[in-house]
Amino acid sequence: MNRVERHTSATPAQVWSILSNGWLYASWVVGASRIRDVDDHWPQAGARIHHSVGLWPALLNDETESIESKAGLLELSAAAWPFGRARIRMTIEKDGDGSLIGMEEFVETAPLKWIPPVIQQTAMSPRLNECLRRLAMLAERKAG
Repeated sequence: MNRVERHTSATPAQVWSILSNGWLYASWVVGASRIRDVDDHWPQAGARIHHSVGLWPALLNDETESIESKAGLLELSAAAWPFGRARIRMTIEKDGDGSLIGMEEFVETAPLKWIPPVIQQTAMSPRLNECLRRLAMLAERKAG
């Protein structure tokens, strides 16, 4: 499992306001290029974000499902056809005047599951760090 963390001056509530708005998903998730629809009850467990990945005109339609949603925690299962599914765990903790955001991701299904974990971690860390950088910027902007 790959985990990255980032401190932000935004409060946990400000970070959560970004995570709980499914229409902002493509703004902070690297690889998601557009949102096609968001279930009305997002981010409750079972709700889905219907999104596309890739660059136009080579877009693939996929979805991300909320597995668990509670204060300080959002766990997702994201499709990445034809590569399989990944589990993502977002955590938010109060940290001084701001927050500590954590993001964990691991491949759930083949074919990427066949790649050794150390290679997965090396390949995914830059993407996860960029996701958290974008999330923090959005939350900090909401604070202003």
